[in-house]
Amino acid sequence: MSFRPIASGTVTSPKGFRAGTTYSGLKKPGDGVLDLGILVASGLCTAVGVFTKNLVVASPVVLSRNHLASGSARAIVVNSGIANAAVGEQGMIDAQEMARLTAEKIGAETDEVLVCSTGVIGVELPMGVVQKGIENIALPSAEGGHELARAMMTTDTKPKEVAVTVEVDGHEVTVGGVCKGAAMIHPDMATMLAFLTTDASVAPECMSRMLKTAVDVSFNMITIDGDTSTNDSVLFLASGEAVGPEISGGAPESVLQEAVTTVCTTLAKAIAADGEGSTTLVEVVIEGARTFEDARKAARTVAGSTLLKAAVYGRDPNWGRAIAALGRSGVDIDPTKLALWVNEICVLDEGKPIPFFKEAAVATMREPEVRFLTKLGLGNATATAWTCDLTEEYVRLNSDYTT
Repeated sequence: MSFRPIASGTVTSPKGFRAGTTYSGLKKPGDGVLDLGILVASGLCTAVGVFTKNLVVASPVVLSRNHLASGSARAIVVNSGIANAAVGEQGMIDAQEMARLTAEKIGAETDEVLVCSTGVIGVELPMGVVQKGIENIALPSAEGGHELARAMMTTDTKPKEVAVTVEVDGHEVTVGGVCKGAAMIHPDMATMLAFLTTDASVAPECMSRMLKTAVDVSFNMITIDGDTSTNDSVLFLASGEAVGPEISGGAPESVLQEAVTTVCTTLAKAIAADGEGSTTLVEVVIEGARTFEDARKAARTVAGSTLLKAAVYGRDPNWGRAIAALGRSGVDIDPTKLALWVNEICVLDEGKPIPFFKEAAVATMREPEVRFLTKLGLGNATATAWTCDLTEEYVRLNSDYTT
């Protein structure tokens, strides 16, 4: 499949989408800080979403789930700094008010607006500040996706955005996305928000299938610290403004599926690479599992190993930590068939250690990305997970997050 990445692509790259942002005061002030934004479509979009599985769920998640029952949406309003979670009935009142204020601003119905919040849990939104912020957002623009990616950030060190074009049934369509996330990252989902858009015309049931498939191999395959959040949301809007018939299955769905999965995987890896305090992106690949579920479970278990993450930070090729994590993953393995590579260095084959130059392994672990490839030798299933190294900075950031 041939995709064409769009230079400086973002969530507003597909036709029919614009965004506007402002600084309202929900986060600490600073040069260029933004904390409130609106993503708006020129018309009503087909819309689907997936959300956190945490039972302590934020009010914006409940509201957005309810609004998506219609299968359509016109806009997303998002704030960072305060999660609007675990604040009782006031949380839903405030989420509804954010939707109402946004709908009034863009000329939509309240139930056509989805709401997302991210930040500190257990703090009520200062709605006077939020109301003024929404009023102050300039008319959204097609270039506003870049600022929206910044307005979503909490402890992220960089915005995360991407867009690609692909030909579907002879017509060019675009898929774009933005996300945020740097900690409380673990399957399923994470303390993350992701907004995806396309200008293709897509049937709702088709969009649901595509989003679930893409999320399962991307956002649900990243881990930073073993925690999930109360606010996780991935929202997918289709404007239908590109030329071409509605996509409802078959080959056109497969083509668009690959584009959506590519966008989600790119964003997911960006989250893992930007883990709080991290210096290295870690990729864990499992090949030769009996089933796809076994491969997924094994990859996620190894990627979630605190000991392995610490070893990567220390550039210590202590590969036994990967094998130990694999052994407790609960998947079917035969220790005598295991093979393991650290980047391009084979350290284990047929269950036996392979002599290697430790200095070479240390050197390869100094690269920006470190890959652990394990072959189980039991079947044909494969899966990939992503994480980052564990550093002192992660502990510092999370020891004084609210103080």
